[in-house]
Amino acid sequence: MKKLVAVMLSLSLVLVGCVAVAETAAPQVELTVFAAASMTESLNKIAEMYKTVAPNVTLVFNFDSSGTLQTQIEEGAEADVFISAGKKQMDALDVTASADANPKAQDLILPDTRFDLLTNTVVLIVPEGSTKDITSFEDVATDKVSLIALGNSDVPVGQYAQDVFTSLGLWDQLNTDKKITFGSNVKEVLSQVEAGAVDCGVVYISDAATGTGIKVVASAPAGSHKPVNYPAAVLKSAKNEQAAKDFLEYLKGADCSKVFTDIGFEIPER
Repeated sequence: MKKLVAVMLSLSLVLVGCVAVAETAAPQVELTVFAAASMTESLNKIAEMYKTVAPNVTLVFNFDSSGTLQTQIEEGAEADVFISAGKKQMDALDVTASADANPKAQDLILPDTRFDLLTNTVVLIVPEGSTKDITSFEDVATDKVSLIALGNSDVPVGQYAQDVFTSLGLWDQLNTDKKITFGSNVKEVLSQVEAGAVDCGVVYISDAATGTGIKVVASAPAGSHKPVNYPAAVLKSAKNEQAAKDFLEYLKGADCSKVFTDIGFEIPER
């Protein structure tokens, strides 16, 4: 009888312990992250790492051009975090930005959560087997190039490319000569070069590092475009504000920094 009572008491303690653990376990959270297409590979890798850090958090990514993501957020899309490949798209949602940068005075960014996560480098790429002898941005205006792929006007990498060619005095000529085919995000530009559908394209060094069958032939001349900053912030509409803050804090850490720098991003001083 004593043994039976002891066994029953032990089982009761185990059950109580299980209930206590269940009651204190972190609730399951689905965190929606809107991020620039150029971050696809790095963030997917980080998502796997984050499972061991926050097993109760499921990361759901929406990768696209920063301009498209900005529009979706403005139209009420549900998102917790926004990581843009350009300052312009984040400013348009940030009430603390200038009136020129945020003419609608939109107030969609949670105060004190915005910071610059990364920087990047703008490069000119060609198909690996190219025989065109393209070695510089200036070559795009010559007979060496019949067609170049660029991001469109809503895509930060396309805006940086326009800055570069404008600074070189070549933008109007490229349009007059109808040499440009536009992609809706940087991955489309990369794909066109990978497929050999164009003679060259302008992407980020991080995208070039993940591409296949392409090579980098030049970096954008110094001072030819605005700095390539990747601002990140929690959105005011976030359903999971604390989880969003925790994830952005994790992205600042050494493990994530290594993932980013391994494919060509740089970490700004913060």
